[in-house]
Amino acid sequence: MALLGDFTVRTVALGAALVGVVAGVLGTFALLREQSLLGDALSHAALPGVCIGFLLGGARQLEPILAGALASGALAALLVMLLTRATRVKTDAALGVALSLFFAVGTVLLTYVQRHEGAAQAGLDAFLFGQAAALVPRDLSVIGAVAAVVLTVVLLGWKELKVTTFDADFARSLGRPVVAIEFALTVLIAVAVVIGLQLVGVILMVALVIAPAAAARQWVTRLEGMVVLAALFGAASGVAGALASAAVRGLATGPVIVLAASGLVVIALLFAPQRGLLWHAARAQTQRRALRAHRVLVDLYRLGEAHRDPGYPSEQGMIDAYFGSSTAHVLRRLERRGLVARVAHMPEEGDHWVLTEGGRDQARELLAPFGARERRGPEEPRP
Repeated sequence: MALLGDFTVRTVALGAALVGVVAGVLGTFALLREQSLLGDALSHAALPGVCIGFLLGGARQLEPILAGALASGALAALLVMLLTRATRVKTDAALGVALSLFFAVGTVLLTYVQRHEGAAQAGLDAFLFGQAAALVPRDLSVIGAVAAVVLTVVLLGWKELKVTTFDADFARSLGRPVVAIEFALTVLIAVAVVIGLQLVGVILMVALVIAPAAAARQWVTRLEGMVVLAALFGAASGVAGALASAAVRGLATGPVIVLAASGLVVIALLFAPQRGLLWHAARAQTQRRALRAHRVLVDLYRLGEAHRDPGYPSEQGMIDAYFGSSTAHVLRRLERRGLVARVAHMPEEGDHWVLTEGGRDQARELLAPFGARERRGPEEPRP
């Protein structure tokens, strides 16, 4: 908390939190629309606009640079939509074309601009990887205003965005302007990318757009919860990156923000209920143990029927042979549950087991779906 006493750190942390919130909210829609690469394309496409904004503004002023980046990103989004709708080019190919084309143009413009007087001091190359330390209160005001506008637009158009994201054909049948809504959403994502360029940079901004949404997707099943959680994850990643870079000298803020967001994704993939890898592994292990227990119960029941004695004491070795492997640990678990009991019968041949009344009832329940044919013992002849 001592770090937050520094004015510069507070400015960077607040700016990163605002960017993270906007990126998390809009990244949710990009993720659900299966357009995760859209953020990558738009972030790279913003570079020409950054250069043009600097040339028009004559200095490193955030307003013209952001306006140029937004115009460039919107133009790239329009190109992607035209390619996918007017030609047979798939979305991923169109994104690749837009990314490559605009980034190439941006690189050429950046080379030209760096020869311009004052360009070196402007530090335009910082937009490639971000330079959070250059953030000033005036920049923060611009980012805050843009973030407020974007979130207001999302709130007002929530129903249209929701129905278009999940079922564009249904939205079209309701008379919604689907193309206009999709383009507006793409422009909003471009806005999220643009306001994060100074903090995270062109190269890494896509991660901040997608990672919080990907992490939130693992924890919740409803859009409302996913949007809120993605916003929180984005803000937490931004603040964590800002504080970590301030605590360690020479540590770049943008990459640390991305690492924090990626860490949230890893945690979600491992521990999220219903979807986490560890949860799936634990459930699979539980199912395997339950299946082995059910098989042993059924085997004991069939052995009893084969000997026409429900209380027939089955020897451990016979059960293992019938089952196909050792069942000692399974029988001990069943014994603790009161489904089988160990009996003293011919101790020189080893342990013997019988089904309890509860065990027979459960075995009959397990066999019931398979009908009478499965309930006959293995030695019983067919009629």
